[in-house]
Amino acid sequence: MKMEIIFTDNMTLMDRIYAEAKANPKKVAFPEANDLKMLEAMMEVSSEGYAEVVVVGNLEEVKKIAKENKIDDSKFKYIDNLDETYSNDVLQRYLKLPNIIYGEKSLRRRMSDPLIFALMMEAIGDVDVTFAGINSSTGEMIYAAQTIIGLEDNLDTISSIGIAEMPDYTFADGSNIIAVGDCAVCTNPSASELASIGIAACDTVKSVTGFEPKCAFLSYSTCGSGSGELVDKVVSAVKIAQERRPDLKIDGEFQLDSAIVPEVAAKKVKRESDVAGQANILIFPDLNAGNIGVKLIQRFGKANAYGPLLQGFKKVCCDCSRGAPVSEMVGNIAISVVRAGDKAHEK
Repeated sequence: MKMEIIFTDNMTLMDRIYAEAKANPKKVAFPEANDLKMLEAMMEVSSEGYAEVVVVGNLEEVKKIAKENKIDDSKFKYIDNLDETYSNDVLQRYLKLPNIIYGEKSLRRRMSDPLIFALMMEAIGDVDVTFAGINSSTGEMIYAAQTIIGLEDNLDTISSIGIAEMPDYTFADGSNIIAVGDCAVCTNPSASELASIGIAACDTVKSVTGFEPKCAFLSYSTCGSGSGELVDKVVSAVKIAQERRPDLKIDGEFQLDSAIVPEVAAKKVKRESDVAGQANILIFPDLNAGNIGVKLIQRFGKANAYGPLLQGFKKVCCDCSRGAPVSEMVGNIAISVVRAGDKAHEK
């Protein structure tokens, strides 16, 4: 039975996310539970009721680490990916899915990897989310999810978005929340890929925050104030995104201040715009700008940044940062639970 959520005006975004996750917890697979920091995050998530924790992998190793470090694993569900009966059941159900890439022999070999096994469990619906990244690179996580879970319909690009709480800054909508992308995955996206990133970002932000997305594509130019190939790409991306999803509020090209400061937008943007000065999503033109930008927000803006949230897969897969503190990992897990709930509701 779903718990009733009571929101108050002084709740932060993360307060609301934790409340939603607790009201509708999902099954989250952890294929890297042999890492102590991951175990600490799992214990907090389990004890707070944000998710049902499913450990996938070497059970004796995980239980030993948990015991040695006084980790309460009493609520964890343990799945041995080498268990012949269950692994064969997972394999046979997975083979019935449409558009799978690997054959039976190849899958049997790959299932010895807890990450692959967890993703197969997610694909067939035995878990709702796969959470990894402590021991796997972003590239490894993306490749595994892309080949096992597959791409979401009508999207051609895997990307990421981060959600940041800025403690000392208030945006035009009165919140201190800004979403930024892509800061982790796409190195130098084409105009079409950049459009896909923006569209996916809008859907992700709406599912996680409930805010109406207002998505600004960033550049060193505002509405033609600058010129060159870099500007042209952003202009083309905006046009493509608007044509693909006319229901979304997407605009640009904007400089950062034109995107988030109403007074600056009033001077620089000489046309009607639902986004200029009002943006709650910022799309960087490439990974150089995105990675630098998000680290500036974290270091100088003292932002609590949650992500990267991977976008473009049929189901929710989360690649946590290897340098993230436990608190951010817990936040990312709760966000993933909310996203999974939203995807289930869409179906």
